[in-house]
Amino acid sequence: MIGHLDGRILDLQPGLVVLEAGGVGHEVHLPVSAHPLLVGRERATLFVHTHVREDQLSLYGFPSRRERNVFRLLIGVSGVGPRTALALLSGLTPDDLAAAVEAEQWRRLAAVPGIGRRTAERLIVELKGKLEAGARPTGATPREDAVSALVNLGYPVRAADEAVGDLLRAEPKLELSELLRRSLQALVR
Repeated sequence: MIGHLDGRILDLQPGLVVLEAGGVGHEVHLPVSAHPLLVGRERATLFVHTHVREDQLSLYGFPSRRERNVFRLLIGVSGVGPRTALALLSGLTPDDLAAAVEAEQWRRLAAVPGIGRRTAERLIVELKGKLEAGARPTGATPREDAVSALVNLGYPVRAADEAVGDLLRAEPKLELSELLRRSLQALVR
């Protein structure tokens, strides 16, 4: 299973990117909201969900681990497939989606194309109390949080991990905010 891709952007369209990684062009479906983040960039780093059916293998990519985790929760809801989950994440941020579910705002969910009242109500019933818990990995370490934040800012995973790792080897008890500040300084140099 492919869980992460970092590569050169060969083609970019709203909702779709072709990333060259390891000499292979991977066609990855994206939320439309991710398109502006990739426009004008040569490279992209995406967290990927590999969806396998008997007749098809599809890749769904997200700029953050949190979006991928929310996508995985969404496709776990009865009647919600990858395309519907992608539409939801194209129309709502993970925070907006969690807020709508917790406040039981089915109309807000139904405003997303392809989502009707019944699907919106099912999402509320099945996801209430789960989106926030499932959106962020429980027990994430400051190292994981710092690397994730740097990747979300556009730094390659390897460079972010090395910068954070070097700082933590020198000072293992750094707070997250200080870790981020110093990592950014190291990456800018």
